Amino acid sequence: PAAEPNKSPERRRRGCDFSAFPPRMRTHEGNRPGDNWQFDGDAETIAHFARMTTVFTTLKPYLKQAVAQNAATGLPVMRPLFLHYENDATTYTLKYQYLLGQDLLVAPVHEQGRCDWTLYLPEDHWVNIWTGEVHHGGDITVDAPIGKPPVFYRAKSEWASLFASLRNI
Repeated sequence: PAAEPNKSPERRRRGCDFSAFPPRMRTHEGNRPGDNWQFDGDAETIAHFARMTTVFTTLKPYLKQAVAQNAATGLPVMRPLFLHYENDATTYTLKYQYLLGQDLLVAPVHEQGRCDWTLYLPEDHWVNIWTGEVHHGGDITVDAPIGKPPVFYRAKSEWASLFASLRNI
């Protein structure tokens, strides 16, 4: 079946939030302007795309390293959490969150009308990429407005300063 039309500005912006955190950023919706809300549909959506594109491009050194690791070892760039937390049974059941490389945990909001989101963090020290708040694992609920999807980095990451710089975008 064909994909459901994406006529909602909220859904388009949430899709953009997600698109900033894989190894490449893209949108397919420009090929059906009658069916889908466009990235240039209004000034707010354009500004949102511009900001999230800046987030994506800021991550380039980290993504480049993750892609190189993929080429050298076969480890995927987007990973299920159990690859790095194999002794944590909960990580085997998570469907809607992933690791981008080893150090970024992404839990995209995929329900319309939500401004908070509940997710699971494996035992570690995780820093909210937008607020700097530190979490130590378990189920948590965080604010998740459009433009600030739930993304966390490992506090001991060699990329911590790069990740922290995203707060200023």
